[in-house]
Amino acid sequence: MKKRTLFTIVMLIVAAGLMLPALNSCKPSGKNIGLQLYSIRDSIGRDVPGAIAKVSKMGYKFVEPAGYKDGKIYGMEPAAFKVLCESNGLKILSSHVGQALPDSANMETTMAWWDACIEAHVATGVLYLVQPFMGASAYRSLDTLKLYCDYFNAIGDKCKAKGIRFGYHNHDREFSTKLDGQTVYDFMLANTDPSKVTFEMDLYWTVVGGANPVDYFNKYPGRFELWHIKDKEEVGASGMMDFKSYWENAAKSGMQYGIVEVEEYNFDEYTSCKMSIDWLNKQPFVVMPK
Repeated sequence: MKKRTLFTIVMLIVAAGLMLPALNSCKPSGKNIGLQLYSIRDSIGRDVPGAIAKVSKMGYKFVEPAGYKDGKIYGMEPAAFKVLCESNGLKILSSHVGQALPDSANMETTMAWWDACIEAHVATGVLYLVQPFMGASAYRSLDTLKLYCDYFNAIGDKCKAKGIRFGYHNHDREFSTKLDGQTVYDFMLANTDPSKVTFEMDLYWTVVGGANPVDYFNKYPGRFELWHIKDKEEVGASGMMDFKSYWENAAKSGMQYGIVEVEEYNFDEYTSCKMSIDWLNKQPFVVMPK
């Protein structure tokens, strides 16, 4: 009886040992970080399926396209692009799209463009649509900047009706430009409706513009649902970005998702994007809310 009991225990230990690698392989690896596909702009247009497969193998969990045109994303029907991404284990979180502020004569046409754009992206299941630019006139007059804010509120209303959040992505000029003593970015935050417009803060361009992201997190808590995690080249390489302090204040910022964007490279684009996510995965302070 004792021999059978001992044999049973030994066999259970052996079985547990055999199962452990399989169980470990089921554990999710890496952090919930996405890639802005502008980072691989030199190659994605030539081979969309191949590019998406490489992004997945790097360890990214979702993507943010920047290739919407004429109802398609990188030349693919939106639903087909969704299937391609999901077959590679990637979600489509958001998409960079946009139209400059129209004059009154073109407003109806522009808003019809937005209706078509929103419908196309509904088919992908995106949670966000993000405009990454304004026209030069926005930096010359508070009156024009206010028109942009009203325009963004109107687009945000359209997106909200379809279950999508609308956002704005900054560069450095929003921080380095003042109009009548008011910083452009602050004016935008004060004149957009938080229920309709969120902000995708590009951490690198904020610093280049002479601002500290943490100051904005404190002043406008909850307004920055998306981050562009960026550095001069590969993330973490320059030493000029205080990423630790940004993450210490991530909850206050309202950050829900972090998206790597690499605009300049020390290596080829895939190597630089892989180095960026590897660096983030190794940092203990990088904790993603989802």
